[in-house]
Amino acid sequence: MARLSDIVTFSDEYLSASRFKDYCPNGLQVEGNLEVQKIVSGVTASQALIDGAIGLGADLILVHHGFFWRGENEAITGLKKKRIQSLLQSNVSLLAYHLPLDAHKDCGNNTQLSRRLSLQSVGSFGGDSEIGLIAENDNSITAQDFSARLECVLGRKPLHLSAHENKILKTVAICTGAAQSYFEAAVEAGVDAFITGEVSEQSFHLAQESGVDYFAAGHHATERYGVQAFAEILAKEFAVEHEFLEIHNPI
Repeated sequence: MARLSDIVTFSDEYLSASRFKDYCPNGLQVEGNLEVQKIVSGVTASQALIDGAIGLGADLILVHHGFFWRGENEAITGLKKKRIQSLLQSNVSLLAYHLPLDAHKDCGNNTQLSRRLSLQSVGSFGGDSEIGLIAENDNSITAQDFSARLECVLGRKPLHLSAHENKILKTVAICTGAAQSYFEAAVEAGVDAFITGEVSEQSFHLAQESGVDYFAAGHHATERYGVQAFAEILAKEFAVEHEFLEIHNPI
């Protein structure tokens, strides 16, 4: 059994949470049991994940997408009230890290996805935060074959925007989730392809005109791995149990 405060302090420091200007608070969002025996991790703090984690006996839920997003109604009403009420009634804590869990060089979403795609990290991009990752294929691969590799790893077919058939990909920029706004930065970085979760209308035109392939591989699908990797670090560091709970999301 570990103290919640120790886990929170370790997490904040390990993920360098304070250096990010984020869209939500990073760290402990809801305080429950002050002692932790079991962590359940998941992508988003939905009602389904909360209910499932409580059913699994969680003391602490670790997520990538938590509560209190910038611009949303601050009142604790409706669905938000129900989610928070479920946590408080069951004395379960919620720990959430957004950008820190995207950008981390070891357990971050970008790094974890690149490893599953058998890519080697060679740099970063994305402004001051350098949230995106640049990686290389050990051997050149066609865009079609790389798309098939993405589908095999993630279990879903990506939307592939390409200006040239049978293009050879060597360098790939990765920024998971809803990072379509980083496409121009990836183009400026001189890569052959860009992977993210979602896509915008203008992404098609930029792919055609820049010659950089675009893979929209799913917001949820591309962000499953960071939270699992970090929860395993916590489980080892504090000798507690960990279980990842997958809640299907086609987006």
